[in-house]
Amino acid sequence: MSAAPALAETIAAPAPRKRGRLLLPVLLFCLLALAPLAVSLGMPAGWLALLTRAMIFAIAALSLDLILGVGGLVSFGHAAFLGIGAYVTGIMITEGHAEALVILPVLLGICALFAAVTGAICLRTRGVTFIMITLAFGQMVYFLAQALSAYGGDDGLTLYEKSTIAGLDLFSTRTGFFYCVLAALAGCYVLVRILVASRFGRILRASRENPVRVSVTGFDVTRIRLVAYVISGMLAGLAGFFLANHTDFVSPAFMSWQRSGELIFMTVLGGVGSLHGAIIGAIAYLIAEDALSHLTEHWRVIFGPLIVLFVLFTRGGIVGMLRRAGGGRDA
Repeated sequence: MSAAPALAETIAAPAPRKRGRLLLPVLLFCLLALAPLAVSLGMPAGWLALLTRAMIFAIAALSLDLILGVGGLVSFGHAAFLGIGAYVTGIMITEGHAEALVILPVLLGICALFAAVTGAICLRTRGVTFIMITLAFGQMVYFLAQALSAYGGDDGLTLYEKSTIAGLDLFSTRTGFFYCVLAALAGCYVLVRILVASRFGRILRASRENPVRVSVTGFDVTRIRLVAYVISGMLAGLAGFFLANHTDFVSPAFMSWQRSGELIFMTVLGGVGSLHGAIIGAIAYLIAEDALSHLTEHWRVIFGPLIVLFVLFTRGGIVGMLRRAGGGRDA
């Protein structure tokens, strides 16, 4: 049997389901759901805000993992979608449109359009060239945000109210906002997991391994990657919506290349391609960042090398470590 028909059969065949793979994600979401209870029992209230921020970035890291871990596309401009989502939210709230059911369709549509246009250009390239073009588009949006003098420019935009959902002030309390972000994170995780397990996901994963063979079997690799890129951008835009409501502030720094690098670090730290690894990586990254920042004002000098060393000397990130600790079972 030739390689092309064999690959076609692999794509067409349903992926085997392993119950062990669900254990860690279910446990993770259960622990997150219990965080407000832990605060009521004596855990510092600041931890709830920290976990909320971590979950917001977990949505962005999860969206990046779809194209990085599954599709093999290293985007160094992914924070642009985070910033677009935050700015659309901030501008609409400033203009008197605080309803999330109005903001989200506009926000997701703009992110999808930007991803479709830039993705169609970026996906004509490969490797380092792809990385540099995504970086260039990200910086383009960054400087555009700086030029928005009507909405704060380089100083950013302060928000004096939060979004509502169907007229309900669910974001007005820390606990209510926490559970809204948790529900969004769980929904995004289930959506991405379904996509990855579907035929679409198997083609995307196969294109990462050998795009030429996938093309020979009759699949349009560029179109598959573009669809994944658009979905990824929309999910990152959703994270921007929550980030704007969490900080009550929008800044061009949200879409800087440094932020894109942090999202890549979060994904790699948790375990590239494992999906829930992106969530774990984002939470671990922000908790470690917060802990070190309380020790010294020069915490970045310590934090940077620690992250680099961890990535270099661990295989599969945190999820890989948990898998090996569990005797090789799927984590």
